[in-house]
Amino acid sequence: MIYLKTDEEIELLRASNILVAKTLGEIAKAVKPGVTTKKLDKIAEEFIRDNGGIPGFLGYQGFPNTLCTSVNEQVVHGIPNDIPLKEGDVVSVDCGVLLNEFYGDSAYTFGVGEISKEVAMLLQSTKESLYKGIENAIAGKRLGDIGNAIQKYNEANGYTVVREMVGHGVGRHLHESPEVPNYGRKGSGTLLKPGMVLAIEPMINLGKRNIVQENDGWTIRTIDKKVSAHFEHTVAVRKNEADILSSFKFVEEVLTLQSEN
Repeated sequence: MIYLKTDEEIELLRASNILVAKTLGEIAKAVKPGVTTKKLDKIAEEFIRDNGGIPGFLGYQGFPNTLCTSVNEQVVHGIPNDIPLKEGDVVSVDCGVLLNEFYGDSAYTFGVGEISKEVAMLLQSTKESLYKGIENAIAGKRLGDIGNAIQKYNEANGYTVVREMVGHGVGRHLHESPEVPNYGRKGSGTLLKPGMVLAIEPMINLGKRNIVQENDGWTIRTIDKKVSAHFEHTVAVRKNEADILSSFKFVEEVLTLQSEN
């Protein structure tokens, strides 16, 4: 069952997603060599609660933390821990918030210190492909158009698309119908209608597309242990162009300041 949101509900969803965006901005300030993902998790939980939200992932189906922090070959659902991040690592930070009974959901992959050119290019392709997908989140197109745009862009750049993990609808529940794959055929799948709210989240690998689940029951990693990248926005489907409810603005303001210093 796909729930179409009213304009009022979309504004509530926007507020939840902006809190996620601001939380990721706080995380951006803290990501550096020597910091632990558990520390990032603490920063996020405190910031979300201080701003009237509830961590959306904490306790969700038993997940133990506020953030999913997935380092290097980890694709998604990494559990924050006490291992310090190292120069050259990448960490995908996925954050969810419940505010005013609606969820926000967004993810950003950060480089830790200086990262290799090869890995930087993977991050760039993944992030750019997110926007290629979003360009197709308009009424009258189909879900396959979103996935096809993401898949074609990354495969043309020599990367592989994780198939088992997908985006999803967002609303009063963190995960709603429909599933939003990052691959597909143009013109296939569910018809997109105004009021659909989707989390679009390409997960793109440097090596093979195959993944495995770690023994913790959560963490998904690449089978060949090569790096993976993950970027996510929550968007509302509209008639002429998608309405991006989340934002990377706060992250990118911090990263720009850091690069200038």
